[in-house]
Amino acid sequence: MEKVYNYLEIAIDKIVFFAPRILGAAVVLWIGFKIINKILKLVDAALKRMNISDTMRPFLISILSVVLKIAILFIIVSILGADLSGLVAILAAVSFAIGMSLQGSLGNFASGILIMFLKPYQIDDWVQVGESFGKVKEIGIFNTVVVTPGDKVLIIPNSKITDDVVANYSKKGVVRLEIAVTMPYNEDFPKVKKVIGQALQGIPKILDTPVTEIGIENFDSHSVLIAVRPYVKPDDFWEVTFAAHEEIKKAFSKHHIKVAYSEGVELGEIGI
Repeated sequence: MEKVYNYLEIAIDKIVFFAPRILGAAVVLWIGFKIINKILKLVDAALKRMNISDTMRPFLISILSVVLKIAILFIIVSILGADLSGLVAILAAVSFAIGMSLQGSLGNFASGILIMFLKPYQIDDWVQVGESFGKVKEIGIFNTVVVTPGDKVLIIPNSKITDDVVANYSKKGVVRLEIAVTMPYNEDFPKVKKVIGQALQGIPKILDTPVTEIGIENFDSHSVLIAVRPYVKPDDFWEVTFAAHEEIKKAFSKHHIKVAYSEGVELGEIGI
């Protein structure tokens, strides 16, 4: 019977000791979550005023929510009298291991945040990243989806975008076509230039300003290389490219302008 009284006394002591702490932890949890909800609403409103995209805003809010709730959890554990040093050490080790294993993904993640804040391009902008050219269809946290004029879907890691030169043609509103035309050496360049200019005038989607550039770019062993550079709106890129090649070929045929090319196949000996 004496043991029962001893156990009962110990239980009462524990209840008296922990009850205020548990009650305090419950109050802190309730009030903390109320405060967190208020903070999240204020931050969301502030991000809307900053014109942060609908893709980025919920993500930032969710991260802030997790951080604040973890902070509340640490406070509750501390109120209950637990030792936080071991828990902090475990969290630090886990965070380090995750960071090392996801190093590349974290780089893309950081780059995605930069892109969404700095906004070097937006959805439906025509951009060129390195050798990749196309229209932006999706801006994600880890990558950007670009659709080329040939309907190829390019998934470009955000870290590659922030590390490379990005040309945004939509910000300027025009894009310059790079059309290469050859002319034989014995042909009259002013005549060819005039023929090309007249051919391009029949394409309505070529812009009057900036003015189309036509000039000799280089010389090779068989012909003169002529650079033809009309300006168009980004959405008309491929349509005008095909039309320009077609009209220039028609004009060359009409004015009997020849081009240099090899007929047949030439065979040569191979030495030892």
